[in-house]
Amino acid sequence: MKITRRKLLAGTGALAVPARYALAQAAEFSYKYANNLPVAHPMNLRAKEMADAIHAETKGRVEIQIFPNNQLGSDTDMLSQVRSGGIDFFTLSGLILSTLVPAAAITGIGFAFGDYDAVWKALDGDLGAHVRKEIAKSNLVAMDRIWDNGFRQITSSSKPIQTADDLKGFKIRVPVSPLWTSMFKALDASPASINFSEVYSALQSKVVDGQENPLAIIATAKLYEVQKYCSLTNHMWDGFWFLANGKAWERLPEDLRAIVARQVNAAGMKERVDVAALNATVQKDLAAKGLVFNQTQADSFRDRMRKAGFYAEWKAKFGDEAWAILERSTGKLA
Repeated sequence: MKITRRKLLAGTGALAVPARYALAQAAEFSYKYANNLPVAHPMNLRAKEMADAIHAETKGRVEIQIFPNNQLGSDTDMLSQVRSGGIDFFTLSGLILSTLVPAAAITGIGFAFGDYDAVWKALDGDLGAHVRKEIAKSNLVAMDRIWDNGFRQITSSSKPIQTADDLKGFKIRVPVSPLWTSMFKALDASPASINFSEVYSALQSKVVDGQENPLAIIATAKLYEVQKYCSLTNHMWDGFWFLANGKAWERLPEDLRAIVARQVNAAGMKERVDVAALNATVQKDLAAKGLVFNQTQADSFRDRMRKAGFYAEWKAKFGDEAWAILERSTGKLA
């Protein structure tokens, strides 16, 4: 399955309603999977492929219904639902998950990862294992392969952001996550925690001047319609843990759990390739739609954060052991 820019930007309606499967008889296990991304994002295209594969390999015993684009609520709403069993599967950024599992935020430390090689070395290795172990303490099961959201960029309706000085007093939307808020406060910005479902309207109504997201989301959520500038900061890598409600997961017999886990992880690996490719090419499409791009001075942001004590503060919060695991992949940060 090849993900193209046309598929990404056309807003395919393949998942405009929950994906249900015509079965000769009702599935033995019918599970709900929810996410916050538009139907055209590679996550949902690969999830549909994944659900079909699970249905086929389990011979109809497992049915996955897909609810994209915040159909079942905001990120915080859906996190509550996956904990309570209202939904069975949910993909969520580790930084937002950190409101429940503080250790999950460590993957989003500002300017920690220089490239994808460093990201996957950490997340498919000791750092990912550490975070999954912490997630399990909250009656959630995280699949082994985290899905990609990409490196994040800053957009603005008022001015390009080129150095840390340009963020002074800048009203920027951030997800509901303590680390995001802390990072942008360290950069002298004025962060506002807003759920993703409300980002477009917040930008349109000028509640905030800007926001930060990977290019694929800026494209699929059409944020370019309400933003003028995009500054290529690569300030943070972000991914989505594929989470299962603990009780729902345990209800599956061991052989079916193995099938579901393998197909989820395989889909996540394909989605990683899709997102990396799209983030590398979609800039041209966004520029054609009027978004003005600029390069940035990364050192100015890092220096400001160090002087503000950002790295030292979060090293203390995560603890020496977790920070040492992080720095094995990133090099020294604090």
